[in-house]
Amino acid sequence: DALKNVTLSVPQGEMVGIIGRNGSGKSTLLKIVAGVYRPTQGKVEVNGSIAPLIELGAGFHHELTGRENILLNGLLLGYSKREMLARQDSIIEFAGIGDFIDAPVKQYSSGMYTRLAFAVATEVDPDILVIDEILAVGDLAFQAKCFDRLKHFRAAGKTILLVTHTMEQVAKLCDRAIFLEKGQILFDGDPAPAIQLYRSKISDREPVLVEAGSR
Repeated sequence: DALKNVTLSVPQGEMVGIIGRNGSGKSTLLKIVAGVYRPTQGKVEVNGSIAPLIELGAGFHHELTGRENILLNGLLLGYSKREMLARQDSIIEFAGIGDFIDAPVKQYSSGMYTRLAFAVATEVDPDILVIDEILAVGDLAFQAKCFDRLKHFRAAGKTILLVTHTMEQVAKLCDRAIFLEKGQILFDGDPAPAIQLYRSKISDREPVLVEAGSR
């Protein structure tokens, strides 16, 4: 199993970083929370609306334009066409992909996918935002824009689950960090010791590349 006896509770308004090596079960955990997977044992209780940013382009129809996909994503998240049309201009402005908004998304770069997906997910104002590494894609200016919006989400009492390999994000943004190893929680608490544990595990097990030379 990808996860083994994982038990956790996230109160409203908390931002939790979920960290660990590749294959540790981070993405599986988020997909179970988001309802993409069903747990083979146990149960999941989610109180409130949830917007998942889990897989790049998930929920997009590649033959439809960005503008059309805004409406499609909104409908999938339970909003009416009228509600999404009212939010459309704000989403397009935040995404900042110019005329590509009227091009089929199959023509989009990974950065454009990220921009539009993040803009939609955060504009529909969910109670819970679930993010899996998607913010690693895109330019630094847009990442800064995303993190600024996440700070506003926190201030508004939203709950955020963030899977990332960027420890600076965990240190700056998260109230709490969960370290997963082989599908089990090894640590759940303050971000600082979680980051220290992550770095020690990586240094213990990952190969070290050295480039050396002499004159």
